[in-house]
Amino acid sequence: MSQHVLLNSVDHKNLKINLSRSALLGDNLWFSATFPLEFRSVQAHYPIFFQKDPSSGQFFSVAMFGFKQNENLFLTADGWDAAYIPLSVRRQPFLIGQQTIREDGVEQQQRVIHIDMANPRIGQEGEALFYEFGGNTPYLDEVGDMLETIHQGLQDNADFVDSLISNELLESFTLDITLDDGSQNQMLGFYTINEDKLATLSAEILAQLHHKGHLQAIYMALASHSNMRDLMQRKNALLPTKG
Repeated sequence: MSQHVLLNSVDHKNLKINLSRSALLGDNLWFSATFPLEFRSVQAHYPIFFQKDPSSGQFFSVAMFGFKQNENLFLTADGWDAAYIPLSVRRQPFLIGQQTIREDGVEQQQRVIHIDMANPRIGQEGEALFYEFGGNTPYLDEVGDMLETIHQGLQDNADFVDSLISNELLESFTLDITLDDGSQNQMLGFYTINEDKLATLSAEILAQLHHKGHLQAIYMALASHSNMRDLMQRKNALLPTKG
């Protein structure tokens, strides 16, 4: 169960974060949230699709790591086998929060760093957050930058998804997977770009999408689908070899 608290240099001065990658540390994810600001890096390694939050009905972009729950095909005995790890994974065990401050008699909302004290990455070994005699370490500064990028990225993603919905560019799909041993698998509950609808958009709408940077994000998401072949190869490589 999560235990989110405001990070501070007094209570947490000796905390360290284990930056290695393993299922025991919570990296056995089959997808994670992403956003157009990092599509360029994500699409080089992972397929990008969309999922609908059942509680809010909102769509969000995701980077796929596997085909089923708790399956991350990029995890190996040596760690995470890809040159780029999405920020929503790397930011663990930190998250961004809001804190009310009073400045010149006016209340304002300020973004602050929270930490999940129940996260298995937290301990007495790993990357330090604070120097012995005070001050943030470069790692903690990097965490702050990551959280700010995620915050901005998720806001941009909401606008991006609105563009997709208003132009009827999202469609649900079912992915049927046949592995080398003949076993059948099916991936449900995800959405992708409707390429037929995209091809019929007017020049005016395409120009609007381009102006917002959304057209580039659309084509990056589509290009990322070629990474499904890599996922399949990783999945097949785990099958028992015939004697």
